[in-house]
Amino acid sequence: MELNTIKDAFDRVTKKQKLSSSKTQEVIDQIRQEIENALDRMQSVNSPDSELDYRSVLRELNTSLRNIAPLSQMEGPQKELNVALSKYVKLLERSFNPDISKAYRNIVFDIRTLNQIIASHFYRQGLFDIGDHFMSEAKEPEAAANMKSLFLEMFHVLEAMKNQDLGPALNWAAIASDKLMQNGSDLLLKLHSMQFLKILQNGSRDEALHYARTYLAPFASSHMVDIQKLMACLLWTGKLDRSPYHALLSPTNWDKLADELKREFCNLLGQSYNSPLSVTVAAGAQGLPPLLKFMNVMAGKKQEWQSMTQLPVPVELDREFQFHSVFVCPVSKEQATEDNPPMLMSCGHVLCKQSIAKMSKNSTKVFKCPYCPFDIDAAQCKQLYF
Repeated sequence: MELNTIKDAFDRVTKKQKLSSSKTQEVIDQIRQEIENALDRMQSVNSPDSELDYRSVLRELNTSLRNIAPLSQMEGPQKELNVALSKYVKLLERSFNPDISKAYRNIVFDIRTLNQIIASHFYRQGLFDIGDHFMSEAKEPEAAANMKSLFLEMFHVLEAMKNQDLGPALNWAAIASDKLMQNGSDLLLKLHSMQFLKILQNGSRDEALHYARTYLAPFASSHMVDIQKLMACLLWTGKLDRSPYHALLSPTNWDKLADELKREFCNLLGQSYNSPLSVTVAAGAQGLPPLLKFMNVMAGKKQEWQSMTQLPVPVELDREFQFHSVFVCPVSKEQATEDNPPMLMSCGHVLCKQSIAKMSKNSTKVFKCPYCPFDIDAAQCKQLYF
């Protein structure tokens, strides 16, 4: 990645700077030592002819300083630092000052959808006033009200959890328990477990036991190991922080629980956990350098890329930005689309729909799989969904 090149150049500059600084300090220490030695000799002179002795000491000091040659010693490391710094500045200019408009394509955006994505980003961050003002300027107050209501409750719950108040979170999870269960989430159990530990840490064993019988018992059949560990904590009432289960009180558990609640909350709202705007900007920043290189090549050859439907160069993104599997038909060498989806054949191999249609003469005859000797009936092929 280009950022790695920049980091390596920065490391070289810092190394040269440290060497230059170290050498300068070494020379200064030598000069100071010679001056201090000269002062000590002057102060120790007691003879009547002291003026001649002072001059002798100063001549020797001058000779010592000439032998040290401070400028010569510092000149080399400083010159190396200047060269490295000059190269680093040029690298920064090449990397961060390109004309990014070269990678722009004239695409018609749905402005209303774009405004909602931006406003949704503000609401996700809890910046409700900014989101409201933005949507007011965009003249879409109704859409703002709908989106805002989705995240207001979530932030009310998360703010309460920051103060270790699980009441709002438990109320929300209890109402959404059926949907959480359908999604295979055990969030409600984790919330009740945290509340149980909180009661226990405050020193009320009877209250904690009553809470466990009321709220944890329904989970015993499916989470017996977790329940047994919690019940063992009853033996350490009021001193759980000194027990074998002290890790259950770690502050990071609250952060993890809040993060999981936010994820489940967004999931039930039909929203992604991460802001679509932040993901798009981050992925775009990562994909921009190879695009700019490609644009420069195209500009040099005086070729237009606005009419291209597919880039001739790969744009690699990190794993975190890969949300969907991509299938390329081994016969046509084309990427699958909604109109040309991947199809699973009876032999277990996969081709795109158009390739199967072509090889089967529009499902009028069987054909051999290009990877194995099986005869394939197009009517028995099934569409795959990634």
